[in-house]
Amino acid sequence: MTSAQPLTGSIAASKLHHWLRAWYQGPVPEAVDLEVVRQMLPATPFGVGVREIRPPVPFDDAAFEGMLARDPTDPAVWGIAYNGSVSPERQRFTIAHELGHFVLHRDRQPRFGCDKESVYSSHETMRQIEREADDFAANLLMPGDLLRRWTANRRIDLHVLSAIAQRFQVSFEALCIRFIKYTGERAILLYWDNGFAKYEWRSSSAVKTRARIRRTDDPQEPLPGTLAADASVVQAWEGVEMSAAIWCPEEAPYMKLREFKHSYGAKDRVLTLLLLESAEPRGWDREWREDL
Repeated sequence: MTSAQPLTGSIAASKLHHWLRAWYQGPVPEAVDLEVVRQMLPATPFGVGVREIRPPVPFDDAAFEGMLARDPTDPAVWGIAYNGSVSPERQRFTIAHELGHFVLHRDRQPRFGCDKESVYSSHETMRQIEREADDFAANLLMPGDLLRRWTANRRIDLHVLSAIAQRFQVSFEALCIRFIKYTGERAILLYWDNGFAKYEWRSSSAVKTRARIRRTDDPQEPLPGTLAADASVVQAWEGVEMSAAIWCPEEAPYMKLREFKHSYGAKDRVLTLLLLESAEPRGWDREWREDL
């Protein structure tokens, strides 16, 4: 007899989409209505013992991201708070993230406080909880089947990804991260904060072919000869072709990639997307499996 499959963020979001289709008696809107989700959840198997999730309340605090908490006077009632000073797209993701805590974690503790650094700087257990809530939010707001359909057989650039972000009503950064997880292309996404790499995401195809950026320092700075290192280039949404070896030391000299660049308003935060030419997985090198 097999044990029950653990409830993950992606499985929970998939079940919710199934219930939403029944709610709408048809297709779910491209931009998921989180108000409908909030009202519906207590009546689903995910809301056992809960009578109400109160409407989310905004707070204006730069250090505050979001919170889920149980009413201390009524255990059948939960509430959500979010940073009201950020973009509407960021607010949507935060509320979806807190709903993820409700679905996945509320039996562990009565309160979840989330800030911008929780995923990176908290205790490992808390980092895992935050990642699970993020995974729920990403799957709820950006269903993989739609993302695959909208990107299949298209020449990808930042205009295409930005248009999809608008359809989902999510931030450009959140959509780019989601794209990396679902694309069949060899792709790498880097986020630079004040000239240093904060994170790197690699698609499964990039992992299998051992495509990774050249590491010269810790924390890593943009590599010479790249758009990321060129302060005179603020935006490069159409991409610029160059030798893949400039970024990735294990790439053959004849391999190419397209580098894309998006700078945020203050220009101190930059997204770099690298799309590499196709390459076969290195069958003789099984170490890539450790990176999956």
